[in-house]
Amino acid sequence: MHFKYTILYVEDVTSTIIFYEDVFGFNRKMIHESGEYGELDTGGTTLAFSSHKLMNQLGKSSDTPNPSAPVFEIAFETENVAEALEKARSAGAKIIQEPQQQPWGQTIAYVADNNGFLIEICSPVAGA
Repeated sequence: MHFKYTILYVEDVTSTIIFYEDVFGFNRKMIHESGEYGELDTGGTTLAFSSHKLMNQLGKSSDTPNPSAPVFEIAFETENVAEALEKARSAGAKIIQEPQQQPWGQTIAYVADNNGFLIEICSPVAGA
């Protein structure tokens, strides 16, 4: 078994895909012709998006994320957190936390995406 994908529930799949392309540089795998589902190529795991509308049609009641009270976060690793954060800032991401050095040797920063999902931008853990 392997971890295949994560699906985030959003209002507008296409604008979310465009946000992740612009802010993080990911490549689009696909957007379904309905516009209700799409996927990004992020490396070994697919990051997918499904509309609240589709989830409601499937009998699932999805909720809107709150970056100040998150229930999870997505982490994207980079060698240069400050540079990635500036790119995210200039592309319209909401900055939640500026880069901070952690005691375990990792630098982390946080942004919120265009839906309010909390995203960690982090360096590799030192010595890992």
